[in-house]
Amino acid sequence: QVQLVQSGGDSVQAGGSLRLSCAASGYTDSTIRIAWFRQAIGKEREGVATIHTPTGTTYYVDSLKGRFTISRDSAKNTVYLQMNSLKPEDTAMYYCAARTPDGAGWWYPNTYKYWGQGTQVTVSS
Repeated sequence: QVQLVQSGGDSVQAGGSLRLSCAASGYTDSTIRIAWFRQAIGKEREGVATIHTPTGTTYYVDSLKGRFTISRDSAKNTVYLQMNSLKPEDTAMYYCAARTPDGAGWWYPNTYKYWGQGTQVTVSS
């Protein structure tokens, strides 16, 4: 069974930076997709960014491209989300998720089978 353990959530001033981590374990198929989602109070869960293993190919939601960067450390089986120039609108619960086999529409949360526990990011003005 795949397990995803998250860390790195915090409270930060607007303009600051945070890095979220998602450590994966319990799977043998090296070809999976891992994505970051977020959900603010009163909002639906939305896709943030994704990375495909083992190629490292990445995609971002248009509104966040340029501020957020997804990356991986293959030796640690860990995926990161680097968040720069944070805004109050970025305040949300952030989740990492994984699916295998892969399919179309990486931004649809209901296509992912495995989920991390979530971590809160709060950005104050």
